[in-house]
Amino acid sequence: MNDKFPPVLIDRFQRRVDYVRLSVTDRCDFRCVYCMAEEMVFVPKPDILTLEELQQVARAFTELGVRKIRLTGGEPLIRSNVMSLVEELGQMPGLEQLVITTNGSQLQRLAPQLRANGVKRVNISLDSLQPRKFRHLTRHGNLDQVIAGIDAAVAEGFEGVKINAVILKGRNEDEVPRLVEFVRQRGIDLAFIEEMPLGNIVEHDRALSFCSSAELREIIGRSHPLQALENNDGAAGPARYYGMADSPSRIGFISPHSENFCQQCNRVRVTAEGRLLLCLGNEHSVDLRAVLRSPDYHLDRLKQAIVDAMDIKPERHYFDNHGEPQIVRFMNMTGG
Repeated sequence: MNDKFPPVLIDRFQRRVDYVRLSVTDRCDFRCVYCMAEEMVFVPKPDILTLEELQQVARAFTELGVRKIRLTGGEPLIRSNVMSLVEELGQMPGLEQLVITTNGSQLQRLAPQLRANGVKRVNISLDSLQPRKFRHLTRHGNLDQVIAGIDAAVAEGFEGVKINAVILKGRNEDEVPRLVEFVRQRGIDLAFIEEMPLGNIVEHDRALSFCSSAELREIIGRSHPLQALENNDGAAGPARYYGMADSPSRIGFISPHSENFCQQCNRVRVTAEGRLLLCLGNEHSVDLRAVLRSPDYHLDRLKQAIVDAMDIKPERHYFDNHGEPQIVRFMNMTGG
């Protein structure tokens, strides 16, 4: 490793950044109501990072001490030839955890390849177990297809399989007990995520639909008493996990509104078009695509841009469900 670069990334608030969420596409075969507009305008394909450029970004970060990369989107598994990138990252020196977040639509087909190519953990979005409601929330999704994908992932023996659910009052808060039973039956984890106010959503009022983590814990506690657990994932993260005495499944709560977790932030995001986002809820960013496509490109220039970017990583986000969204990019453009 070149001695002119630090062995690890440290921001100005002395937080170590060792986790990157790498978006491979902004496109998705679903149109989830909290994630994007139904008639979404996607980034032109020439502006999307190539698989080779994504591999260079991953290499730069791992050489700077990043130990975990999560592939996101959009839906990462609909990216053409994405498995070649997965294979490259699965063999990348220094990378300890290659993980992926998916809507599950392609998992039944691709779970064996993901496991064989080094993916350790899989997160799958699932907000309803009722076919009509699931279709309404995703606009295009097929519930049976997603459940088949989840079961394929469980059968494949990944180190971890987790369900992510966004609960909206007036839409799917009645699903909470069913989702808990679903993961208990399979011995997998479940994380409830408070809706994040990214992009202009017209189908619901975020202030009225907001359901806090505390409310969800109260609902679950009626059937299954929850016991707070230490964060034992090996890295700081936003989820606060709880256990149940009669199940190996853990229930996590990611609470960007009600229980701010920024003091523990250990991550950055790279969007599909190559913007290094230093914070989910702020626009502080660096254009890595410009570095990658410069005539005199060298990996060291990319690493220097990443190191310099640590100086603009903000201390925290400030989310507000009232009024116009402060961040106009949708979640699919942010990178999951």
